[in-house]
Amino acid sequence: MDEHEPTDPQERTFSLTEANVLIPHLRAQFLRIRTARAVLAKIGEEIRKASANSEMGGGSPYGGRYLQSLDDIASGILALQETGVLIKDLDSGLCDFPHHSEGRIVYLCWQLGEEEIRWWHEITSGFQGRQPLESLTR
Repeated sequence: MDEHEPTDPQERTFSLTEANVLIPHLRAQFLRIRTARAVLAKIGEEIRKASANSEMGGGSPYGGRYLQSLDDIASGILALQETGVLIKDLDSGLCDFPHHSEGRIVYLCWQLGEEEIRWWHEITSGFQGRQPLESLTR
């Protein structure tokens, strides 16, 4: 996904509580996307064969699963975008939550597999600059 600079004054910001409340929803959407992508990877070769034979009336019993998986991915991404959370990486489920701290915007940082938000970083440092939440003065 594109790198996003939080310079827009209209951009949504989150308190730590608001961000943590979204974690179950984010987790569900990332897992939905991950599952659908796995289905596509599994049946991809069969779909390519069916596509190559389509001029001769070919088809695939996997067509419905393929279309459903595409829909699940699109719906999951849309649901993630609607939260206002900055999605940094679909594969790892990495998200940033713009957060006001001491007169500036920083990112609360969460990744799929973590139970709650425990990290933050400056908007210019990214994942490599993650620091424990305790080091952020709220």
